Amino acid sequence: MGKSTLMNRLIGQKIAITSNKPQTTRNRIQTVYTSEEGQIVFLDTPGIHKSANKLGDYMVKTAESTFGEVDVILWLVEPTDYIGAGERHILETLAKTRTPVILVINKIDKVKKDDLLHYIDVYRRERDFEEIVPVSAATGDNTEELLKCIFKYLPYGPAFYDEDTITDQPERQIVAELIREKALRSLDEEVPHGIAVMIDRMQYGQRIVEIDATIICERESHKGIIIGKQGSMLKKIGTLARREIEELLEQQVNLKLWVKVKKDWRDSDYMLKNFGYFQDRQ
Repeated sequence: MGKSTLMNRLIGQKIAITSNKPQTTRNRIQTVYTSEEGQIVFLDTPGIHKSANKLGDYMVKTAESTFGEVDVILWLVEPTDYIGAGERHILETLAKTRTPVILVINKIDKVKKDDLLHYIDVYRRERDFEEIVPVSAATGDNTEELLKCIFKYLPYGPAFYDEDTITDQPERQIVAELIREKALRSLDEEVPHGIAVMIDRMQYGQRIVEIDATIICERESHKGIIIGKQGSMLKKIGTLARREIEELLEQQVNLKLWVKVKKDWRDSDYMLKNFGYFQDRQ
């Protein structure tokens, strides 16, 4: 629904990957916005959803455990007057927290003003939100107003980070996520949720960064799809990823990709931890 797109827009730099597929964000990603007005530390969490495996359980636990750690919660929704079972579950979850909640209605560039007012009223009847802010993560419309609203609920105090800090994510993690993003955007619907990316080697030279990475999937049939005819799909994913990795690192990159099958890795505690999804988060 655009959580990561909005966060990237607010901090002015791409850190979190985006795609049009649900549950793209798997880990909690911390980013920092600093201006003359103050500093905001954003925690982009996985979306709350009905999980189908241990990876899904981890993602939901990560999201819900964050509620008590923050000063204000942003709940991002799409402009609609239909509140489905998933949204009602989130409303029930939010009702259990005392943390202020700002409702952010995204994609206002796609709807008429009169319709937007109707959608705002529909959500206002469901909960007494501290603020309701319509925005467009894609165009940046009204995002400055959202920042002003966030600052209203933050305590005064010294900055947590220096003004040059953007994220706590290590470069290897961002690189792995960029590769996964290109796979998400390129592959058939049945494949993306079953993939992970491991950085096997990241070696910095004077002129070039050598990166070896492995795309993990759950089925032999998925491996064939990821590789593609005569390696065409894997080449496409690598080409798209390399361009953005070079922008991130500001250096030429030689990216080599492999594909391995790890059956049902999303239900394996060992492999989840090995791939960076820590099961012991409290």
